[in-house]
Amino acid sequence: MDKKKVAVPLVCHGHSRPVVDLFYSPVTSDGFFLISASKDSSPMLRNGESGDWIGTFEGHKGAVWSCCLDTNALRAASGSADFTAKVWDALTGDELHSFEHKHIVRACAFSEDAHLLLTGGVEKVLRIYDLNRPDAPPREVDKSPGSVRTVAWLHSDQTILSSCTDTGGISFGLVKSYNMPCTVESASLEPKYGDKFIAGGEDMWIHVFDFHTGEEIACNKGHHGPVHCLRFSPGGESYASGSEDGTIRIWQTGPLTHDDSEGFSANGSSGKVKVMAEEVSHKVEGFHIVGEGKTTEKEAARD
Repeated sequence: MDKKKVAVPLVCHGHSRPVVDLFYSPVTSDGFFLISASKDSSPMLRNGESGDWIGTFEGHKGAVWSCCLDTNALRAASGSADFTAKVWDALTGDELHSFEHKHIVRACAFSEDAHLLLTGGVEKVLRIYDLNRPDAPPREVDKSPGSVRTVAWLHSDQTILSSCTDTGGISFGLVKSYNMPCTVESASLEPKYGDKFIAGGEDMWIHVFDFHTGEEIACNKGHHGPVHCLRFSPGGESYASGSEDGTIRIWQTGPLTHDDSEGFSANGSSGKVKVMAEEVSHKVEGFHIVGEGKTTEKEAARD
């Protein structure tokens, strides 16, 4: 009987507290990059392929809940429990802008053209900052039904998508629904073929599922605490996980063997899945699915 192959990840140390958010840049002329947010208040930038540490953004005075890179990976942004969202020079690590809020900032996202920064958090208000006019007051959208947990730009920056910690669901049509083996905190869809997705949460495992059937095809263990965030790399050849244990682990998916000419015809159902996968993975990548019993706003304020 063949022994089950055990996946061995690259382990990235450096954070001293739980890792709560991860974000991959698109592929640039210099490769692609991975930024991480942690309750230790110091976002970190890494080579997305090797996991090698590049630098740390220093300046927040509270837990950092969200992080992102712009399209060219030239600027980074972060949202923090210190009531600020900051924009950083991703080449030098210098702080470029600091935008004051009235409560914890839980989410941030650059627009596709990198001219705007979207933020949200415990205030239940979405704010849009013009990075070409950083001193100008932001545009505000105050119709959020709850504390904002995630934000994203869709449809070439014409649509804003957000989710809330205490309100389930998002306002789009349901494509697939799966029953998970544990309370799930994060999930990510493979971006190239859309034939598998990963999910992780309280049981400390990273579960890999077949997108079409929902069957679990792999289960990787290595973390020593709940998995808070998961992201596929832009090419789908690997994915990263961040945990309560303070580490990031990068897992290889193996060679992608699909032939674009087979099984993904323009008119077939698989073709529809591929289009959907590109839309979802590029625009709504890795939205957290937060279960009951998670950190409350009162607890978060203490971090």
